[in-house]
Amino acid sequence: MKIIHYPNLKTVLMIEETLKNANGLLTREKLKKNLPKKVMHQTLNITLKYLEESGKIIDGRKGILWIYNESPKIKRAIEKGIEI
Repeated sequence: MKIIHYPNLKTVLMIEETLKNANGLLTREKLKKNLPKKVMHQTLNITLKYLEESGKIIDGRKGILWIYNESPKIKRAIEKGIEI
């Protein structure tokens, strides 16, 4: 696949924020509708691939789900292997 247009940081952050604030699963079409600005389909796909590879989302058959948690307690628990 030849990439025509890479996303800029502003676009990545906009998509991240929309997914982070969503209540549950979003389909690609619903995500596009919820974005404050239009995003090319290929740019959206590249961004979603990046977010999935960085462990921030799960992109499944039924939709996209934000899974990243910034809680320091959870981070420490994962590092120490303690169940909470």
